[in-house]
Amino acid sequence: MSTRSQRSGGGGFVGAIRADIQRLHGAWMEIVFPRQRGRGHSVMGKWKPETVPQKVSYYGWSVLGLIGLLALYPLTVLGLATRFYAAKLDSTRTRLGIVGVTALALLGWGLLTVAWGAMSYMEQVDIPLEAVLAVAAASGVATVSTALAATFSKVGGRAATVILAYPFAMTALFLPPVVAALVTPSLHPYVLDPSYDFAVWVLDNVLVLGGANDILRSNFTLEGPAYAGMWLGISIPLGWFLGSIVALANLVRPSE
Repeated sequence: MSTRSQRSGGGGFVGAIRADIQRLHGAWMEIVFPRQRGRGHSVMGKWKPETVPQKVSYYGWSVLGLIGLLALYPLTVLGLATRFYAAKLDSTRTRLGIVGVTALALLGWGLLTVAWGAMSYMEQVDIPLEAVLAVAAASGVATVSTALAATFSKVGGRAATVILAYPFAMTALFLPPVVAALVTPSLHPYVLDPSYDFAVWVLDNVLVLGGANDILRSNFTLEGPAYAGMWLGISIPLGWFLGSIVALANLVRPSE
């Protein structure tokens, strides 16, 4: 076994988890105390408390950090997985460029729209015109959102990627089916009805604090464009959440 593996707590999955937790805990300790993160083998060494007040504050802060890691580390794992798949998409965006990604999205959704339009004129396939319009509307939403996500991911820096690119990517994922369902009644049982049930569950189980559910129920009605507004409202904070946990994963395990 190499010296590096021994220092990091052993190889394999368990060793990787131990190394991550040590790195996170060291960063937590260094918020208050000097020379904590990665100083075990440095010349000056790791700072240790000497007096009783120092020991109380030091170990109390350490225990508080360990408790926080119980909730924080699973988010780090989720962030690593999100970063892996985001890197795959970013690699495609790098090869194609912003114009290429936008053109690819436009081509894919455009071909689908044309295909549905052509099928609607075939006698043996009865596809209403509203279904074709639904696909066209969804393609517009998906293309614009994809273009904005690619743009902010490339030119906006890390902060813009978290604040803007991830939300627009989620919008490209969530909004097209909703837009299609809004103009296609036959899609309501598959998109809008589950969305309504999900909204009821959130209001009854998540937004009960502070009476937020009562405020929403008394001021808004979930019908028509409100469905698109609801999923837009979900896409933005979900994008921020995914972007934040990817940033956390970069802190624990910086990408090469």
